[in-house]
Amino acid sequence: MDVSLSVIAPSFIIAFLVFFLTLGVRGVLFRSLHRWASGTRTDLDDILIGAIRTPSLFWCIAVGLYAGIAFSELPQKYLVLLRRGLHVMVIFSFTIATANLAGMIFKNYVRKSSLPLSTTGLAYGVFKGTILLLGILIILSFLGISIAPLVTALGVGGLAVALALQDTLSNLFAGVHILMEKSLRIGDFVRLDGGQEGYIEDITWRTTRIRTLANTMVVIPNNKLAQSIVTNYCLPEVALSLSLVVRVPSSADPERVEGLIREEAEKASREVPGMLQEPRPLVRLIPGFGDTTLDFTLTCSVRAFEDQFPVQHALRMRLLKRFRGEGMEIR
Repeated sequence: MDVSLSVIAPSFIIAFLVFFLTLGVRGVLFRSLHRWASGTRTDLDDILIGAIRTPSLFWCIAVGLYAGIAFSELPQKYLVLLRRGLHVMVIFSFTIATANLAGMIFKNYVRKSSLPLSTTGLAYGVFKGTILLLGILIILSFLGISIAPLVTALGVGGLAVALALQDTLSNLFAGVHILMEKSLRIGDFVRLDGGQEGYIEDITWRTTRIRTLANTMVVIPNNKLAQSIVTNYCLPEVALSLSLVVRVPSSADPERVEGLIREEAEKASREVPGMLQEPRPLVRLIPGFGDTTLDFTLTCSVRAFEDQFPVQHALRMRLLKRFRGEGMEIR
């Protein structure tokens, strides 16, 4: 070895001292930034601080290495390698910072918009991974590694990998298709042809997660979901209609029954949470007359799928109380 410890030691000492100094400055700067961000209304400053938190550690290391190299007496061939490694570290850290910043802005935009995308699933992973891949390609180009042969090798190898991962790739492209088609969105309540139903929690690169009303999670491969018959209760709009059958004795006055049901339903639409006033409740006598009962259908609108159950309960309680108060029987 042609480099003695006496030559290396001063450079390491200077690098460590500068690193810890910049690390302390970083801590003070971040505390000041957090105090400033807490007094603003926008989320962009918080996003920026979160995006550079991890890369800033690499910047502290880079400053320390730069100081160590500047005062180093190492041979030129070692200094060239150290400077190249320093440049790679800086490029990589800025790539991470850019990916974090773009990813956080993407998540914030999706959260505040009505886009049918998950902030933690497939779309976010593809978006952030693309930026990281571009950064890696820039680093390879900086190191003098030709990208064209690499792409060719990856193409040949990718064909073999694609054959081995047919099921995984099928799920990946099915997930992309589901997101692009916009027939299923995060938060929608759906029912599959197999009987599973619940809210879509996330669409990842391989599976779609559905949270049932019993608060359990159903995990479905994306390619199976793409081939299923799916009923989406949130399209074309979140509000939906529900029907309630009211049976009374055949001897009852149908016009009086109709009026009582409509009056109580319109009153409930103003008082029951989740029940909509528009369109107005509709009462119809079901075609076909039974021997012992007259069957009426009450149709009304609710705000969302989960509202239909408490609304049905409230309507049944109100109608039962009202009919008994009127001295009429309800079955």
